[in-house]
Amino acid sequence: MESNRDEANRCLLIAKRALLVGDRGKARKFLAKAEKLYPNNEARELLAKLEKDDGATSNGPQAAKASNTEHHKQNAEKENVAGDVAKTYTKEQMEGVSRIKSCKTYYEVLGVSNDAGDEDLKKAYRKLALKFHPDKNHAPGATEAFKKIGNAYAVLSNPEKRKQYDLSGCDSHVHHNHRNGGYDYHRGFEADITPEDLFNMFFGGGFPSANVRTYSNGRTTYSHHQHQHHSGHDREDERGDGGFSMLIQLMPIIVLILVSLLSQLMVSNPPYSLYPRSGQSIKRLTENLKVPYYVSKDFHSEYSGMSLQKLEKNIEEDYVANVRNNCWREKQQKADLIHAAKVYRDDRLREKAEKIPMDYCKELQRLTSIYRGG
Repeated sequence: MESNRDEANRCLLIAKRALLVGDRGKARKFLAKAEKLYPNNEARELLAKLEKDDGATSNGPQAAKASNTEHHKQNAEKENVAGDVAKTYTKEQMEGVSRIKSCKTYYEVLGVSNDAGDEDLKKAYRKLALKFHPDKNHAPGATEAFKKIGNAYAVLSNPEKRKQYDLSGCDSHVHHNHRNGGYDYHRGFEADITPEDLFNMFFGGGFPSANVRTYSNGRTTYSHHQHQHHSGHDREDERGDGGFSMLIQLMPIIVLILVSLLSQLMVSNPPYSLYPRSGQSIKRLTENLKVPYYVSKDFHSEYSGMSLQKLEKNIEEDYVANVRNNCWREKQQKADLIHAAKVYRDDRLREKAEKIPMDYCKELQRLTSIYRGG
């Protein structure tokens, strides 16, 4: 039952948010679920209070005669629930929002140079998105800053949009914003994806949010449960209208896959494999790095002497490259978890980062020691 604690806490948080927007039925449902998953005094007390209030309401005229004292008590309880969800913001967060909003180019927003590559853009976006996501940063203007960061990455990571953006230049794309009394340096270069969807693509689902964001006319507005019904219909319409255009966009990828499959059919199989497979199940070790590889039963008659040495050199190069790439992924995964743990002060993320085995990095260290010893 201990393993259900996190899910129970999540249900409790959803119930509190439902109370804030007046959805007592949803709140009752998730409080009951939280209590069932893992006994919790807070969930039990809130559920009992709901049942008591519902019983008082069912008495008809008597409910209308509730005293001012009871009314103030209910307001105080609602404020306590809101206090669990609402967060304060720091001076650093406020200064960060001001910096993002004052940036005149998307390169300034992400803090990268004009010749930044894909990895630089991803790294910058990942860091800023975690820092300015509205569920974590409650400074005034954080939502607009988050949207601006998402637009910056979506435009600069798209080669065609980035080319147009660079050719147009900042000065030629400045428009006065009459509604806000300022200037819009990025009008005409909006992203094709909402900042929230982009965030979910990077972090696999994002954060649970009390508010549902909608985007219209370039502005961000907030609503609660009332918007969810309309949002579903809007997305269905978008899927229906954009199905053909999505197919057109995927055509280059489909063509590449077909070309790759045809080339594999036309090219003969290599004489070795780094993993056992049908037809190549006999295990061998390279002479230098002792890298395991697998060959067919006819291998000895085809490779010996210099040809074998040359082949094993290629095997070792492929193996080292594979180990190096996987080691980089392990380091990147660990760095992302450590950064997220630091930003959200989450000890569980830090423990998860420390438990990553780093097997490929250990193997790369072994190979490096052999090279130095040689």
